[in-house]
Amino acid sequence: MSTTTEQKKKAPSSTGGFLGTIEKIGNKLPNPFWLFVILAIAVAISSWLGSLAGLHATNPKDGQEVFVENLLTPEGLSRMVTEAVSNFTSFPPLGVILAVMLGVAVAEQSGLLSALVRAMVAKVSPKWLTFVVALAGVTGSVASDAIYVILIPLGAMAFHAVKRSPIVGAMVAFAASSAGFNASLILNITDLLLAGISTSAAQLVDEDYVVNPLANIFFVIPSAVVLALIITAVTELFVTKKARELINHDELDTSELTFHDEIHSDFPEDYEFSGKEDPLALSPRETRGLAYAGIGMLVFLAAFFALIFIPGSPFAGPEGEFMNSPLIRAIAVPIALCFFLVGAIYGYTVGTITESSDFPDFMATGLKSLLPMIVLFFMVAQFLAWFSWSNLGIWTAIKGSELLQAWDLPPLLMFLGFVLMVATLNLFITSGSAQWALMAPVVVPMMMYVNVSPEVAQMLFRVGDSPTNIITPMSPYFALALTFLQRYYKKAGVGTLMSLALPYSMAMLVGWFAFFVIWYLIGIPLGPGAPMTYAG
Repeated sequence: MSTTTEQKKKAPSSTGGFLGTIEKIGNKLPNPFWLFVILAIAVAISSWLGSLAGLHATNPKDGQEVFVENLLTPEGLSRMVTEAVSNFTSFPPLGVILAVMLGVAVAEQSGLLSALVRAMVAKVSPKWLTFVVALAGVTGSVASDAIYVILIPLGAMAFHAVKRSPIVGAMVAFAASSAGFNASLILNITDLLLAGISTSAAQLVDEDYVVNPLANIFFVIPSAVVLALIITAVTELFVTKKARELINHDELDTSELTFHDEIHSDFPEDYEFSGKEDPLALSPRETRGLAYAGIGMLVFLAAFFALIFIPGSPFAGPEGEFMNSPLIRAIAVPIALCFFLVGAIYGYTVGTITESSDFPDFMATGLKSLLPMIVLFFMVAQFLAWFSWSNLGIWTAIKGSELLQAWDLPPLLMFLGFVLMVATLNLFITSGSAQWALMAPVVVPMMMYVNVSPEVAQMLFRVGDSPTNIITPMSPYFALALTFLQRYYKKAGVGTLMSLALPYSMAMLVGWFAFFVIWYLIGIPLGPGAPMTYAG
C-alpha cells in the first residue's frame, strides 16, 4: 500500500482547530454508564460533606428548612442496596419505552416505516424534493436510530434521480434526521422518554406533578415544518453552492445509488420488487399495504377518540376532562397498539408477516436495539434516587433559583443561556436521554422555583439538544454520515462533512429558538394541559 493511499485513509480520522479540541475532549469522556456511576459516587460523597457542613435551604413552597442528608451512613448504605431494584423498575421512562417499542418494532420490522419514508420522497416534484426529504427526516425520528440508515441513502438516491448532487441529498437527510431529531409530525419515543425524566425531576419539588408525554406536542408538530423549511432554505441558498465548490462532481461514484437488496432481506422470495431502475418507487403490493395501513390507523384513531369523548365510556375523563382519561394518562399503551396494528396490516398485505410467531420475533428484534439504553437506565435510576434521598437536588435547585432571582434575568435571556448550555454540552454528551437525566434534576426544580413550568424547561432542552447533533464528532451517526459521503465521493473527509453540516446546525439552532420565543410571547400552550408557568 502506498504512502498516499494510507494518508487518504487516515485523513478523515481527525481534525484540527476547535473541532479537533472537541473531538479530543469528547474522546476522554467515559461511556454514559460509567459517567453516571461516577456521578452517583460523587453524590454520595457530596452528601457526606454537605451534611458535615450543615448545608440547608428554605423551601419557598412551604417555608420548611431542607437539610442535606448523609447517604454514607449504615442506613443510607443499606437503602442503596435494598432499593436498587425498585429504583430501576420504577424509573418512569423504562416501562413506557419498552411498551411502546413492542409496537414500533412490528411496524419497523414489517417494512412499514421504510416504505413510508420512501413513499414520502418518491414521485415528488424536484422543486419540493428538498422540503419533502427534510420533513421525512424530521418526522422519521419515530423510527429512532434506524432513520439514519434508511433515509441518508434514500436522500442521495432521490437527488440523483432528478439530476442533483447525491451529496446534497445525503446532507439534507442527515441534517433532518440528526439536527431535527427532537421535532416530529407525530408523537414518538422521544416525547415519552423525556416526559418520564422530567416527571422524576419535577417530583423533587412537587411529588404529585406529572409531565404528560403530550406536553410539547402542540409546539413540536409545527416545529417539524419550521425545521424542514429552514433545512430547505439553507440547502438551496448555501449548501448546494458550497457542495459545488468543495466537490469535483466528475469524481462522484454513483454506482452505489441503486436498490440495496439488503434493505428488504426479510421479504419472501416471491416478493414483487419495483426494480433497480427506480430505487425509491413502491411496488403495487407496497402501495396497497400503505393504503390499508392508513385506513387501519384512521379506524384506530376514530375508536381512540370515541372512547375518550363518548359519555359513559370507561375511558372517558371525569366530567369531560379528557386529559384525565386513562387512555391519555397511559398514552404509551395506545401508541404501542397503533403501531402494532398498522405494522400488522402492512406486513400481512405485503407478505413480510406470514405467521403468528413473526410478531414476538419482531418485538424481540426491536427490543435488542434498546439494550444499551436499558443498561444506562439502571445507573441513571440509581443516580436520580440518591440525588433525591440526599436532598442535594432540591438544595441545588433552591440555591440556583435564589441566584436567578438575585440576577433578575429576563425570562428570554435565561432561556437563551440554557439553550446555549445544552447545545454546548451536546457536543460532548451525545445521548439526549443521558444529558437530560443529568440536567433535569437541577434545571427543572430550579425553573419551577422561578415559576417556569417543567414542560417549558423540557422543550428548551429539546431546542438546544438536537441542532448540534450534526456537528459533533462524538456522535456515532456523524461517522455513519461520513461513511455514506465517502461511498459517493471518495475524497470526503471530516472537513467536508463539517463544512456542509455547520450551516444547518447554526441555522436550526437560531431559527428554532426564535420560533420558540414567538410561541412563548404569544402564550400558546406547548401541549394539552401543559402550562407555561408553574404556580406551585
